[in-house]
Amino acid sequence: MSDWLSTTWEANWRSFQYYNAYRLLMAVLFVLAVLLPHEFLARIELGETHGLIGLALAYLSTVVLALAFSLHWQHRFNLQLSIQVVVDALVVSAFSLAAGGVASGYGILQVVSLAGACLVGRGRLVLFYAAISAIATLLSQVWGISAGRFDVATLLPTGLLSAGFFATAILARLLGQHVMSNEELARRRGEELANQSLISQRIVERMQDGMLVIDRAGGLVRHNPVAGTMLGLPPEGPCRLSDHVPLLAEACEDWRRGARDGAFSLPLPDGHTLRVRIESTHSSDGEILVFLEDMAQVKAQAQQLKLAALGRLTASIAHEIRNPLSAIRHASDLLREDAQTDMQHRLLRIVGDNVARLDRIVSDVLELGRQSRMDVTEIELGAFCQQFLDQLPADVAHERLALDCPAPAILRFDRAQLQQVLWNLVANALRHASAQVGAVRLLVRHVDGWAELHVLDDGPGIPPESREQIFEPFYTTHTQGTGLGLFIARELCVANGARLTLGDGALGGHFIIAGEART
Repeated sequence: MSDWLSTTWEANWRSFQYYNAYRLLMAVLFVLAVLLPHEFLARIELGETHGLIGLALAYLSTVVLALAFSLHWQHRFNLQLSIQVVVDALVVSAFSLAAGGVASGYGILQVVSLAGACLVGRGRLVLFYAAISAIATLLSQVWGISAGRFDVATLLPTGLLSAGFFATAILARLLGQHVMSNEELARRRGEELANQSLISQRIVERMQDGMLVIDRAGGLVRHNPVAGTMLGLPPEGPCRLSDHVPLLAEACEDWRRGARDGAFSLPLPDGHTLRVRIESTHSSDGEILVFLEDMAQVKAQAQQLKLAALGRLTASIAHEIRNPLSAIRHASDLLREDAQTDMQHRLLRIVGDNVARLDRIVSDVLELGRQSRMDVTEIELGAFCQQFLDQLPADVAHERLALDCPAPAILRFDRAQLQQVLWNLVANALRHASAQVGAVRLLVRHVDGWAELHVLDDGPGIPPESREQIFEPFYTTHTQGTGLGLFIARELCVANGARLTLGDGALGGHFIIAGEART
């Protein structure tokens, strides 16, 4: 009986142990059958003889020994099973002979034992087991006929019983094949499901966006670490979304009722804005999937794409733009020597101004690639600001600048880069401030472990509609500006472990450079 299971089959010791447990029960019944009172023995037609008692006890000992082997010495599976089938065939045939041959019905016990052996056995061996059972049954019956104990007519039912052994073996083997193939299929499906679950879990954990699974009652079934960080959710355990993020829970309920689209923006009390996308899982429990994106990260990614495109340009800017600019500047200088009319001087001045503006744009763009060259030191902000004011060019109105340093504050920063950031902020402040004395003020503070340098002016301030874009590259409200000054200033602050933010105030411009204070 060759099939694919003959080559992929593995010994099932647990089923073999159950088979031995059945044999143990049969051996105990044989012992009881020869030891119980005569009234019971008469009904099963066994006589109480020393030979049957010895056979029953020997069979019981053999079965106990076989069960112990199957539990503690799990080797040579086919050999163990074959020996036990042979022993069963001989013992059952002997008891059948003592009870009156095939008419006693003891052959049914061998049918059951054979079926169990074929269920746990392998391949063509099941036909061997059927042949052993048939031979043992036929020999015992022939022995009884030759001894004059049985009628010759009993050979026909004995032959039918022997044929039944083969039918039982084949059917049990087919059933075993079906069960084993189903077990193998279930095992493979289980492994695939477990692998798929692990992959899905790892994908969910590594997702850049937040993910929530919410049941019909608003309970939070599952979430990934990103969503937990965004919303401040507990790492494990079921909870209600409304207990932690009531605005999002209310939005999900509105979506269930059809009062809200599946994609929308949701502002949170902490100032963050989330882009929310809700999808149905079509599960029987009515669970929904909620995907979250932090709009700040989306903007940061868009800005990184801008910078990546900008970075690809900076390598060629020096030669492709600066060299022509130098040639234009040199040519305009030569033409200025021969200019005679006011119109010629005016045109040359326009050329010079635009060349200077282009050169300033190129310098700002190239500055983006120099942020890694830093020499971070500890800077006392009060002394630094005073030195900064003392070194301002002569054409800057010093009386418009004021320094307020009520307490010392030390900040770790690259000195040259801090000077560049401060000059950018002061230049913007002077551009928008009034001509009054102290119109631009530098304020040094030490607040809650942070060293802060405030740049304030009495100008019109930043319009509300521009506060979100003020630090974006190439965004400017000045006709002569490049739109890179504030962006570069903020990038320099980030590179030094500090931050540049807009201060809260209704009047005038207010920028804050803040970093962890050093004592």
